[in-house]
Amino acid sequence: MSVSNDSAVKIDVQQEPATGGGGGGILQRWKREDLVKRGSLGLRGLALFFSLISFILVASNKHSGWEEFDKYQEYRYLLAIAILSSLYTGGQVFRQVHELSTGKTLLQPRIASLIDFVGDQVVAYLLISSASSAIPITDRMREGTDNIFTDSSAAAITMSFFAFLCLALSATISGYKLSTQT
Repeated sequence: MSVSNDSAVKIDVQQEPATGGGGGGILQRWKREDLVKRGSLGLRGLALFFSLISFILVASNKHSGWEEFDKYQEYRYLLAIAILSSLYTGGQVFRQVHELSTGKTLLQPRIASLIDFVGDQVVAYLLISSASSAIPITDRMREGTDNIFTDSSAAAITMSFFAFLCLALSATISGYKLSTQT
């Protein structure tokens, strides 16, 4: 058998500049971890904002007669979950801001990641559950009359849905952080 040199594969090998033993990988990892921390904080901050707006809209939705939120269990449930979501996301935002500003952790990293993951999922589920329970009654009311009560209710439902989206994305990030811990 004869081998021809015309079909030889050429491999171009480039060496990395000497930077002290692969520090580029560590820097990339630090940048990624910083981005994950800040992204998680931003999403939880948005969830806090949307939950507070939903809470305020439902709680202030008292007019006269049948136009009072506390006469309907769906709106009471929406209010309760908006309060719970505001408390959870407020606590998480406080913890993350404290950790970013001082560099000290309030909880062990493994426990904090587990609380983040489970808490984000549970609160996200409760938010979508409360929003979906209030949608049918709001739609029925809007068929009869479209007024400030139904508009405020629809806005509160929308804010709860936006808070759900933020916490669902945050739960994805929390799952990533939990799976990459050693």
